[in-house]
Amino acid sequence: MRKYLLPEEGNFYKANLHCHTTFSDGKKTPAEVKEIYQNLGYSIVAYTDHDILIPHDELTDDGFLALHGFEMEINEPKTEGKLFTKTCHICFVGIDPENLTQPMWHRSRYLFGNAVNHRDDVRFDESQPDYERVYSPEGITEIMNKGREAGFFVTYNHPHWSREDFSNYNGYWGMHAFEIMNGSCNAAGFEDYNPRVYDDMLKNGKRLYCVGADDNHNVHFGTRRNDSGWGFTVIKAKDLEYKTITSALLAGDFYASEGPEIYELWYEDGFVHVKTSDADRININFMIRKGGTVLAPDAESVVNEAKFAIPDECGYFRITVVDKTGKHACTNAYFMDEILK
Repeated sequence: MRKYLLPEEGNFYKANLHCHTTFSDGKKTPAEVKEIYQNLGYSIVAYTDHDILIPHDELTDDGFLALHGFEMEINEPKTEGKLFTKTCHICFVGIDPENLTQPMWHRSRYLFGNAVNHRDDVRFDESQPDYERVYSPEGITEIMNKGREAGFFVTYNHPHWSREDFSNYNGYWGMHAFEIMNGSCNAAGFEDYNPRVYDDMLKNGKRLYCVGADDNHNVHFGTRRNDSGWGFTVIKAKDLEYKTITSALLAGDFYASEGPEIYELWYEDGFVHVKTSDADRININFMIRKGGTVLAPDAESVVNEAKFAIPDECGYFRITVVDKTGKHACTNAYFMDEILK
């Protein structure tokens, strides 16, 4: 029996789920960001300025959806003599368009950049005490789960730029997704294409999706270092309505990409099948020490589909598409016990 891993029906929508504007430390207004991304073929931008949940519903129209959200950073305390400090950045995207109350608010701390000028625009629960952020596995897990409980899609962002490693992210529980590629960090010279980090978390018991995002600030707009269009998430859904899109996020009906496209993905009779845009190779990885690849025959040829046998006890599998320029598209991880149930 065929089981579609990306929905059989629906439309593909290109999305940036991590964005900064002049409301915090970005260089473009929300409206300018919309124009930039529409020109790049995007239909969705989640506006996630630092520490402030400000909706931009005025930008939504028949061809564009503005999701509301915010990014929170939890910083390791500075210690005298230590060469560097770590930080954890988390994005929260509202699942319901009417949910405009920011959780974990502090009335006087944490805001920086232009965000300080928008403190009074944030809606929060005035009955709650100021929330103090704690940089520890327990503190960050609490933040992720409070975000989920408050009705947000929670993503863990750019561990390489953050200088975090396995000893940190292995202790974080509660994220919906991991940012496997981050455009702004890559544009700045960091190696924030992180498939190994994704596997680390999956193999240690986390069941989560992977997203691609820009984290755009547009500081270098007009140059090769401009950080718009480097990484994105392609969502498959029946329409561009807010809750339809966020329901697709919760269901994992998407893939992450730097450029390559995935057109079809399904499991049938012990095999996974994938159809793609022009690629140099299509790889599959498992929880177990096993992999596979379909390669283009030579430098001038391309491959557009692959079929891989799936061992019942492989744990999970995920597929990576690599084009001739070295750009990647990554599926979510699919666990066999969920596929076969």
